[in-house]
Amino acid sequence: MPNRVIRPLLLVFAALALASCNPPQQPSNDLVFVSNEGSNQVTILDGATGRIEGALATGKRPRGMGLSPDRETLYVAASDSNRIETWDIASRTMTRMLHSGADPERFAISPDGKTIYVANEDNSLISFLDIATDKVTHEVKVGAEPEGVGVSPDGKLLVTTSETTSTGHFIDTANGEMLDSAPVGTRPRYVLFLDGGKTVWISSEQRGTISIFGAATHKPIGTIDLVQQIDTDKPVQAVEMAATRDERRAFVGMGRTNMVAEIDPRTRRLTRTFPTGERTWSVALSPDETRLYAVSGISGTLTIIDLQRNKVRQTVKLPGRPWGAIAVAR
Repeated sequence: MPNRVIRPLLLVFAALALASCNPPQQPSNDLVFVSNEGSNQVTILDGATGRIEGALATGKRPRGMGLSPDRETLYVAASDSNRIETWDIASRTMTRMLHSGADPERFAISPDGKTIYVANEDNSLISFLDIATDKVTHEVKVGAEPEGVGVSPDGKLLVTTSETTSTGHFIDTANGEMLDSAPVGTRPRYVLFLDGGKTVWISSEQRGTISIFGAATHKPIGTIDLVQQIDTDKPVQAVEMAATRDERRAFVGMGRTNMVAEIDPRTRRLTRTFPTGERTWSVALSPDETRLYAVSGISGTLTIIDLQRNKVRQTVKLPGRPWGAIAVAR
């Protein structure tokens, strides 16, 4: 074969070999926002690569975050500034400061995007904040140190938790009426609605359990005891939770257990665990549900977990004390 034919063929083969050794990187399809209570900012990362792209300069001690139903506005609770900030995601600019009441920590946004239900930790209150008018329409007295806040998919039921009293509260969103209260595991942290809103999961940090209630009855229907299911010499804790849209996979940030636990909601059994940094407080799914993000405050890291291969993909070091995470499509 003439050299003028062989040489181009060799170049093609070499290019193919190089491509197989260095496959093109998967294009990014989401941004991750991580609140950082130690540095008064929200760090912005590329979800696929973990590359830090910037930061939002917030008020003091940003913790809980949420998204508007159209996913164009990011809400950030600046706890020590006693406000909830609204940020335009596209321009990354703050558009408003809402008067949330004292020390907002976690909050939930109504499905219609009109109301923010705020846990005011210092005052043992749940405030109903009308977004359009920036006015609190109801204040509901709950147990000491409220934190977890979740609203049903139909927007009719609000469930909150009180750390100090280890109580779950069931509240009518129409009028702010307290419908019921029930004991849960010690230091409850988070509320997750499942089964299309028919069941409510409440995590317990110190007890390492998830209490399950019927949303209509407000009665306990089961408990997931992660202490019995996880073999570790560390304290088993359960903090923030997230579930896939089909509800076949649920994930729990395990606090000082330094891992994320995956649970099958149908069997309520542990499926697997993923190692993370120290004190994993928050978890968030990528919009396409191929990745899970876990925030660890003591180690100051974000762990990126590949949910297709079920393995940790990357650990990103962050400044300060990261607290919460939320992901949006680009």
